[in-house]
Amino acid sequence: MITLGDYLVVSAILFAIGLAGVMLRRNLIVILMSLELMLNAANLSLVAFSRFRIGGNGLPDYNAEVLVFFVITVAAAEVAVGLALLVALYRARQTTDVDDLTSLKF
Repeated sequence: MITLGDYLVVSAILFAIGLAGVMLRRNLIVILMSLELMLNAANLSLVAFSRFRIGGNGLPDYNAEVLVFFVITVAAAEVAVGLALLVALYRARQTTDVDDLTSLKF
């Protein structure tokens, strides 16, 4: 049987991979994908805690699933705005490398 610890280990591994992607990579697209991976790791831990917390009536507490729904909605909006900014930045500078972008002036 899968326990809460198993879900938390997978969530920690996903978060660590995302954090390593943000810290080590220089491509803005990979950094955005790593941030999304970190958000999904947090969502997985929220759902796992919600699933294994049983209320007084014997049913799981579904408040965390509602929070995860809003986090996914905000993450989708973040991706849309982030990619729009990335396209505008690429058109102006012809690069997506973080090292080449030293100022926000066009």
